[in-house]
Amino acid sequence: MNVKVKLGLWEVGCVLWVCIAGSLLHFAFELTEFWTPMALFAAVNESAWEHSKMYFWPGVVYALVQYTYTRDQANNYWLGKVVALGVTPLMIFVCYFSYMSWALSSGVKPNLAIMLSIMVGGISAGQFASYKILTAHPVELFSPRYVTAAFATLIFMFSTFTFLPPKVFLFEHFACYKYTGEFGILPDYEPYRVFAKVDENGEIIAGGGTNYCKTV
Repeated sequence: MNVKVKLGLWEVGCVLWVCIAGSLLHFAFELTEFWTPMALFAAVNESAWEHSKMYFWPGVVYALVQYTYTRDQANNYWLGKVVALGVTPLMIFVCYFSYMSWALSSGVKPNLAIMLSIMVGGISAGQFASYKILTAHPVELFSPRYVTAAFATLIFMFSTFTFLPPKVFLFEHFACYKYTGEFGILPDYEPYRVFAKVDENGEIIAGGGTNYCKTV
């Protein structure tokens, strides 16, 4: 198989993987009954930053797996991957906040399909950037130490800001399209449950997804 075709298929596979794994991580914190270690990888609130975590960690896992199979065919491998991990959240943030600003200022209810398209588009942009770098001539400008520093910075940010979030809008819980003044791990998740919580008699006592926005 042609090297460029092979690398292109790997990047397409990454888009699919990150979309699926990221979607699962959206609910993982609740499904583990808000287990604190899961907060490192899963979204713990509805802020833009917490959603970007769901794409970052699956992207890191995929990059490690892909390296095993394509390290001899790809140029600038880790440079391409760190660029992808940076481009994805930046593209999503720009498109998401632009769309939300327009929708809310126009009195238009945000459309879930459009927001999902923004997610897929951001991930695709990141992987396209990765593909272009992996298939380019070797880049001497960026030494391994710079790439390592970039990876370390991203991992530090995505490992830390859930537990020590900066108090700015990017990290603020955005429930039902309203900022709540809450950051990081929330003090009470009961009003925000998506999945039903039942008592010993099997009766729903919280969540279920039907009254989410009516209770916040």
